[in-house]
Amino acid sequence: MTNLPLLLAALLATPLQETAPPPADPLAVAAPEAVQVAEDLVRVAIDTDKGRILLALDRGRAPVTTEAFLGYVEKGFLEHATFYRAMPYADGGIAQFGVRRTDKLLDPIAHESTADTGILHERGVISLIAPQPGQGRNDWFITLNEIPAFDASTDFHGFTPFGRVVEGMEVVEAIFGSPVDPEAGEGPMKGQMLVEPVKVTGAEKLSD
Repeated sequence: MTNLPLLLAALLATPLQETAPPPADPLAVAAPEAVQVAEDLVRVAIDTDKGRILLALDRGRAPVTTEAFLGYVEKGFLEHATFYRAMPYADGGIAQFGVRRTDKLLDPIAHESTADTGILHERGVISLIAPQPGQGRNDWFITLNEIPAFDASTDFHGFTPFGRVVEGMEVVEAIFGSPVDPEAGEGPMKGQMLVEPVKVTGAEKLSD
């Protein structure tokens, strides 16, 4: 069984690198009944060495996190990101990516809790990593399975899912299945670093 404290520690301890089933209607990311907001989805395409991933970002329920991610897209900063880590969890895991160049970083943003947004860590969700509330900035991951341990709870502030993959989960799976270096990474991260990080080669907002 996965050790949750070690799992969370592994996800939060991102390395310092300096480098230049989906829903029947894929855009229908329905809010729980308790969350009453107008649907406001933004489609974003991320091109990688392994193919294109199409996201529907939920600006209606996670406006701060969505706008911050769009900032990386529109400034061209996301093109300096790489998928560098495949962390297994249960029958799936996460593919983690981030921007490491210090001249391509935006400011940290306010935390949007799953308890407030109603967006949970289900398969195909994109989520922002925040070591502490208000520290989320330049590291994200895409889930390959449901991971309720990443949602907000009495013991953990949770990460911030803010959209989902609507096309290209096979690309995410290919990234996750890329070879890892059994000796790379420290502590719980050991053996999770991709031998060849997968580059983000382009990113664009397709529609509001």
